[in-house]
Amino acid sequence: MKQHFYQAKITWTGNQGSGTSGYRDYTRDHDVEVGEKKIILASSDPAFLGNPELHNPEELFLASLSSCHMLWFLHLCSTKGVVVVNYQDNAEGVMEESKNGSARFKEVTLHPQVTVAEERMIEKVDSIHSKANRMCFIANSCNFPVKHIPIVETE
Repeated sequence: MKQHFYQAKITWTGNQGSGTSGYRDYTRDHDVEVGEKKIILASSDPAFLGNPELHNPEELFLASLSSCHMLWFLHLCSTKGVVVVNYQDNAEGVMEESKNGSARFKEVTLHPQVTVAEERMIEKVDSIHSKANRMCFIANSCNFPVKHIPIVETE
């Protein structure tokens, strides 16, 4: 089986001089670095004392799931003769917090809005979304359902 190896460097930048001496004495800000790419400035969700101006892990997770699905969808369309000219997804996720403070996503719903070149291509789109979901490594790694409510139109 072929394997792929990835690295990411996470650096906490929220020490305000006294480290984690108290729950409110530090920020949750951190940098996400992957190779020589632009650094992503991140924090925790504002519900967990994070900076609302920065991306948080929950948003990045949802974006990764949506992006993975889109990339598989576009690939499969290109091999099935479906010409996509526009794609946008307004993904939504529901996360549940446990009594002990831990949390997990309960479900994610992708809302892809796809524009195809010709009307005859529309009928293939639903099955391609289903296959893209089965192929996406992030969806395959989830322990919750990933739903799809696509809208398809022509130019």
